[in-house]
Amino acid sequence: MRFVQQQFFPSSERVEVIVDWTAPQNASITETRAQMDRFEKHLEGDPDVEHWSSYVGQGALRFLLSFDVQPSSPNYGQIVIVTKSIEARERLRAKLDKIGRDEFVGTDVFVHLLDIGPPVGRAVQYRIGGPDLESTRVAAKIAAVMGDHPNLGQVVYDWNEPGRVVKVDVLQDKAAQLGVTSESVSTALNGIVGGSAITQVRDSIYLIDVVARARDVDRSSIESMQNLQIRTGSGQTVPLAAIANLSYQSEQPIVWRRHRIPTITLKASVIGDIQPATVVKQLAPKLEPVTSKLSSDYRFETGGAVEESGKGQGPIIAVVPVMLLTMTTILMFQLQSFARLFLVVVVAPLGLIGVVAALVPSGAPLGFVAILGVLALIGILIRNSVILVMQIEELRGEGLDGWTAVVEASEHRMRPILLTASAASLALIPIAREIFWGPMAFAMMGGIIAGTVLTLLFLPALYVAWFRLKEPRRDEAPAPA
Repeated sequence: MRFVQQQFFPSSERVEVIVDWTAPQNASITETRAQMDRFEKHLEGDPDVEHWSSYVGQGALRFLLSFDVQPSSPNYGQIVIVTKSIEARERLRAKLDKIGRDEFVGTDVFVHLLDIGPPVGRAVQYRIGGPDLESTRVAAKIAAVMGDHPNLGQVVYDWNEPGRVVKVDVLQDKAAQLGVTSESVSTALNGIVGGSAITQVRDSIYLIDVVARARDVDRSSIESMQNLQIRTGSGQTVPLAAIANLSYQSEQPIVWRRHRIPTITLKASVIGDIQPATVVKQLAPKLEPVTSKLSSDYRFETGGAVEESGKGQGPIIAVVPVMLLTMTTILMFQLQSFARLFLVVVVAPLGLIGVVAALVPSGAPLGFVAILGVLALIGILIRNSVILVMQIEELRGEGLDGWTAVVEASEHRMRPILLTASAASLALIPIAREIFWGPMAFAMMGGIIAGTVLTLLFLPALYVAWFRLKEPRRDEAPAPA
């Protein structure tokens, strides 16, 4: 099983390609639009592209249940590209990945496909949280380890990009003497920087605000803000510099919190056919020296596809004891013997031999859908085992000795078991090439074939060994049926 890769959900078989566009933190929506327009020039005339839609300052609306809607931001945009086929989708995806890396340095261009299960974004994710923003230094060490992995793409942060701001430190003693409040300072600055609506105009059925604000050169100049006139309590005006100190500083425009603790998420996409769970397993020993030095105030967690996979498989694992208890109870009523129950149940886990033998050569991972197929496979193997064991017991009840009953029951049930196994295996071939159902098909085909061999060869031999049956001598004629 260690050679079988683990998977959460496979990618969608839809033909859309999604491009998440994240410009530097201080980029305006105009700059974001200009970069995206330049990127879209590569889509014009491309034979693999059917059409596309662009969204600037926000993400696309949820047109699919599993689509991950992103929060609005001036430096964010999204392009939904509809290609002409699955093959065209893969060609375009590789082409756009290269364009994003080579021509848009400093901008996070994430080209990905739609998800079938819960959306995770970049598949490999780690979270580091602490009581203060010092966790950013730890995140940098983790990012360095991730960046050294050959199967991981660019490592990005969900925040930790400081933005340049102008800090206005109001001198409260002077402001109080002149009758100026912090609220009046804030209102004046908002009117200059953000603007205020002075009227509205009608456009068809919509009312559009007309906003008045300072010119770009005045809004971006600290000297202009220092000369901003603030009205005092006596009706006179004073410059802002007389009651406040203005200075350039840097701060985190966005701080994501988890459980009310500042938490940075490091994300990276997987390159090649390797699965995220395999990458996380390979990174674990390299991250251990970094994470082991963290104090109890800090929290380190694995997110992404590995975390979502655990959430998805949790309910299945929780119900497995109930499933096994129910199956055992029903089998006990049917077989009425602990020995026969053991013989039937012990064959089912050995079906994993066929599952592994099918998944490893095909390269199919063991994901959520494949696990459901394995659970269904257990029922098929137990059913065949029950049929064979009951046939043996019936023949022994008719007077045959144990050895002869085992041989005749195996020969009698060989044809129906082989036919049902062949029918089930052949029926799974059409879906074996599909992205979503392929792993389940390979797992079930391998398990059914191995289970057939186990039922016809291993189970009879186990029955003979368990009950210590001896082959009758040749001169002894078997009892009549």
